[in-house]
Amino acid sequence: MVGYGPEDSHFVVELTYNYGITHYEQGNDFIGLTVQSSESLKRAAANNWPVKEQNGQKYLEAPGGYKFFIVDKPQPADRDPVVKVSLASSDLEKSIAYWNGLLSLKIFEKTTKTVTLGFGADQAKLELVDIGEPVNRAKAYGRIAFSCPFDEQPIIDQKIQAAKGAILTPLISLDTPGKATVRVIILADPDGHEICFVDDESFRQLSQVDPASDADLDKFIKSDKSRA
Repeated sequence: MVGYGPEDSHFVVELTYNYGITHYEQGNDFIGLTVQSSESLKRAAANNWPVKEQNGQKYLEAPGGYKFFIVDKPQPADRDPVVKVSLASSDLEKSIAYWNGLLSLKIFEKTTKTVTLGFGADQAKLELVDIGEPVNRAKAYGRIAFSCPFDEQPIIDQKIQAAKGAILTPLISLDTPGKATVRVIILADPDGHEICFVDDESFRQLSQVDPASDADLDKFIKSDKSRA
């Protein structure tokens, strides 16, 4: 789990490394992550990492082809530098009906081709972009997760069932050895984007910053012989 601060107050990305896999087939589902950080552009230049441009917006491309769009302004210290995560939609009105109507995300901005939603004004947002064609998730797709109060999970479950929406994993408690047991429900929106709602009370126990994580990551990367 990587981010610009504690998971309780920052958007974080979960990276999963599968040994022996050298390539993932990408679809058109994930458009990119937008970050405000002119500092990252300076670091890219210092490390000879290509800075590309799309529709007038600078972006960095991570290994595997994932795009990180960069807002060329100083990285904020009083809030999360992650501005939004952008996903594709084949039908914007259907997406709005689902995310705003069923899941109750607030609409912060809307154009003919995009909608920006979120649960709070000071949090990273979700942008849905109408691509005018079916969404192909291929094999490199991920899942977006939100924490919510324990008592709200059954309400979400009931709303999705009543709307005959897709429930990929019914409400279930998952044990984490030596740590808190968390309850989750995993849904899919009209385009198949996976959405996990985890109970906030337990999740806050699991999401504590591990001070040894950076060193552990370096150690396991150096010890990995699968790509030698």
